[in-house]
Amino acid sequence: MTTHSSKNTKSTNSTPLPKAAHRLSPEAVAKALSTNPEGLSDEQATSKLSIYGRNELEDGGGPSAIRIFIKQVVNAMMLVLILAMIVTFVIKSWISAGVVVAVVVMNITVGFVQEYAAEKTMESLRSLSSPTARVIRSSQTKVIVTAELVPGDVVELKVGDTIPADIRLIECMNFETDEALLTGESLPVAKEATAIYKEDQNIGVGDRLNLAYSSATVTKGRAKGYVYATGMNTEIGHIARSLKGTQTRFRRPTRKDSGEVTFGAYARAAFGTVKDTVFRFLGFNVGTPLQRKFSKLALILFAIAVVFAIVVLAANGFSNNSEVIIYAVATALSMIPASLVVVLTITMSMGTKRMVKRNVIVRNMNALESLGAVTNICSDKTGTITQGKMVAKRAYVPAYGTFTVDDIRDTSDPTDGSLSFSELSPLHAEARIKDARPTKVADVRAHTKAEAVEAFLRVASLCNLATVHRGADGRWTARGDPTEIGIQVFASRFGFSREAQVVPAAQDPSTDSPQSSSSDTIANPSQDEKRWTQLAEFPFDSDVKR
Repeated sequence: MTTHSSKNTKSTNSTPLPKAAHRLSPEAVAKALSTNPEGLSDEQATSKLSIYGRNELEDGGGPSAIRIFIKQVVNAMMLVLILAMIVTFVIKSWISAGVVVAVVVMNITVGFVQEYAAEKTMESLRSLSSPTARVIRSSQTKVIVTAELVPGDVVELKVGDTIPADIRLIECMNFETDEALLTGESLPVAKEATAIYKEDQNIGVGDRLNLAYSSATVTKGRAKGYVYATGMNTEIGHIARSLKGTQTRFRRPTRKDSGEVTFGAYARAAFGTVKDTVFRFLGFNVGTPLQRKFSKLALILFAIAVVFAIVVLAANGFSNNSEVIIYAVATALSMIPASLVVVLTITMSMGTKRMVKRNVIVRNMNALESLGAVTNICSDKTGTITQGKMVAKRAYVPAYGTFTVDDIRDTSDPTDGSLSFSELSPLHAEARIKDARPTKVADVRAHTKAEAVEAFLRVASLCNLATVHRGADGRWTARGDPTEIGIQVFASRFGFSREAQVVPAAQDPSTDSPQSSSSDTIANPSQDEKRWTQLAEFPFDSDVKR
């Protein structure tokens, strides 16, 4: 195990656990990490920080402008143009040289600017980390910078938190996390701290219910756990490492069944490495299928151009007259589509901009060409392509009627869309749609006076952990489970939001306090109605269902 200085921002040491965290009990994890439920001491935390490094993703110094520039220059089509440029300068054909230089500069500039901007998106992974974390150290709760978390820290999590590192849970209270970033699942995952998986069980990342992953968000409940992986050793760190494309460029010799490596295996590996390097230089085995075809086309055109140049020179007796040489070079250049590269680059950049307008981040322009070749997309479930947002479109209050919400654009805004009411149940309304047209609700107070509606809305908002709030900028935001958010937004349309009814824990219900402003909720009940106080919370499990 190597030791890093305190200035090091890279976490290169693997986790000190004897085996995977989801296969260990909380006690075994605590023993391996030299910690306990009361947390590390400050001295232990400082020591571990110097060993494991800061809890940050490696950025490799950001996109390398030099590397991207070299990539734009070193490709088959560009090398042919540069060679032609050199020849025109040697024979002092200034006009031809100026045209070729302009084409080369335009190709390199456009490609460099677009790819540099695309590579910058890699750094967006860093913004997924929570800036601070709530930890227990020396038996005291502290709020520290996320980058200073170390394996063994005890972290407390609550609704709305971004999980700062990979954590082995030791306590859970109705705890759920959104792991769409890792698994693509739109629905939150209910965690279970007591779960321990056996060695013979092949458990995927999304099914390890006793772990909470870095950069996931807490949608419900509370939890506490031990940090067992930080920085690049987290699951999100593994993704970041794979996106950087750090695979080796050297072929490894193939071993026999006995494990022996022969001289021939080394020779084949060396030959393969040289071939890969040459093909990579020419662009035959890198890039998209279209780019590989262009590279092969450029080499073929270059060979044809050389043949035609030799024919022109041979027809003139290989004279060293400058006019003959200019004619031969012009003949060769006429075979090369000089503007093809810049046209392709500009087309891809326009596609990138259109994707950005639709809120799609394109890390590399090559992905657009590959996406354009896709004819069918096969998905195992809708969870991989949904937004993870839900809307309560219709609510039926027995013995009263059905409320319907339409024309919704913002799922978190209780003032968005239109609300209508029908005295029929949804079943009857569908059967007699022509005779039972819903009426627009102009004033929700006309309905909230009904005892059935009031009871319905109170249950919808109070038996609910989601919160709906409008900030100072006028934008509505919601936090919690997608299903509960949809129900809470619906209740807020009638002024029955949880915030408007529940007295804060630090405030006694009998004391007078300023009423919540209309910037937070809509159609708030009077202060007398804000009389509910939360005394306890019971997790919604199989026991409660019974």
